[in-house]
Amino acid sequence: MIAYIERFVHENDAESKPDDDGSGIFKSLDLQGSLDFGASGFAAKDFGGMHSVKPWAVIRPSGADDVATAVKAASRSSNLTVAARGNGHSINGQAMADRGLVIDMRSTADNHFQVLNVRGVTCVDISGGALWEDALKRCVSLFGLAPRSWTDYLGLTVGGTLSNAGVSGQAFRYGPQTSNVTELDVVTGKGEILTCSETENPDLFFGVLGGLGQFGIITRARVLLEPAPDMVRWIRVVYAEFDDFTRDAEFLVTRPDGESFDYVEGFVFVNSDDPVNGWPSVPLDLDLDLDHGFDPTRIPRTAGSVLYCLEVALHFRNGDHSSDVDTVVEVLLGQLRFIKELKFQADLTYVDFLLRVKRAEDHAKANGIWDAPHPWLNLFVSKVDIVDFDHAVFKKILKEGIGGPILVYPLRRSKWDNRTSVVLPADQGEIFYIVALLRFTLPYPAGPPVEKLVAQNQEIIHSCIKRGIDFKLYLPHHKSQDDWKRHFGNQWSRFFERKAAFDPMAILAPGQKIFTRIS
Repeated sequence: MIAYIERFVHENDAESKPDDDGSGIFKSLDLQGSLDFGASGFAAKDFGGMHSVKPWAVIRPSGADDVATAVKAASRSSNLTVAARGNGHSINGQAMADRGLVIDMRSTADNHFQVLNVRGVTCVDISGGALWEDALKRCVSLFGLAPRSWTDYLGLTVGGTLSNAGVSGQAFRYGPQTSNVTELDVVTGKGEILTCSETENPDLFFGVLGGLGQFGIITRARVLLEPAPDMVRWIRVVYAEFDDFTRDAEFLVTRPDGESFDYVEGFVFVNSDDPVNGWPSVPLDLDLDLDHGFDPTRIPRTAGSVLYCLEVALHFRNGDHSSDVDTVVEVLLGQLRFIKELKFQADLTYVDFLLRVKRAEDHAKANGIWDAPHPWLNLFVSKVDIVDFDHAVFKKILKEGIGGPILVYPLRRSKWDNRTSVVLPADQGEIFYIVALLRFTLPYPAGPPVEKLVAQNQEIIHSCIKRGIDFKLYLPHHKSQDDWKRHFGNQWSRFFERKAAFDPMAILAPGQKIFTRIS
């Protein structure tokens, strides 16, 4: 099998070109949805804003049958590829298809929605093209239930995050979103519509989860649910020392269920009055925050160029006495070593808490930042190297900030399934960290040139390699197959075998630049 699939490595790099006028193949297709040759501009760019690749056509399917029809038609051409596009939140053109077909999965958003009980487990069937934001609102408002694991920003599609991992402050307890799905409907690169799970077509199931769209397009997911709380106490506390910050964060994420907060994240900020990167970024939104602003006189004189914020949240019900909530919070916070005078908290509804980034999106759109380029960088870093990473990256390369959040918080390896396609750092310890550099800067010349920010990302990666830091890219982007091979490491052969089994012509997800289309 490996010998067969290694053909991908040696395929020439000639630009893909659609058939002389391959439109004839598609104009005769019996699609329930639509096919558009003329208005493909929206699919030529993504949230990253750093690449522009125009597709040959955009298909808006009505369901899995249309997706399968499109993939089969592409296979009959000599070199057309197919990319599934969710809400276009990719950073490096991963959902693009150069003169290929882009399938706009949002047209299927309303398909499948059904809450059901499967062998005593409550789940929801939902379309791969549905937004998590819509899943939240429908599940909570109609059933008082909610998925267990989220992303911070919910304007993403179900299929899109499951093709990567899906991580937020609940992942320490429930794992990523890929650990909270029990069944999928998938259209493979052969145009087959297959249902898969841990017991039915398991190699496809685990391959697609975190598989970067390489093995199939998710059209339906069965997602685990739990009772939704009514309210959340949202808290931020500040640290001057990284060792104290990481010790407390690791303490919280390793506590038994029911003996910790329900959400744990953290971020780095600059020790200055910079309105975006510094102290003003820590207090909660002014319309929610019940405390006063950040008081820099409380920062120890020994503090360095950057400080650290631990962000936690506790779920509770409307019927819970506020004194009981206060007691739980006080007991947990009493075991932590933050700067006691730098604590910020607010109570808000569960839905408002999960949609908190929506307010930041609205603000960014109003200021022209949302549509600017976003050279983000996301990494998984081993626990054994996170202190070295802090010294080399946070305290040196990023000591003046990035014009947006610098997230850093611990995750637990045991909550991730190593049968999926997600790649984690090599160190086998229980704790590893996610680091996310989420730049929101004005377009040049009001903001720095995007090339400068991309160069800073490369400086960080090269610094990690030079220092021997054990890391992996999350939402990875590599330019050569050798780089992809290093990324996957000992999982490369399994990834190759799955590609041969489910997309042997390398039709799917060309924007990832892992494989070359085979004629």
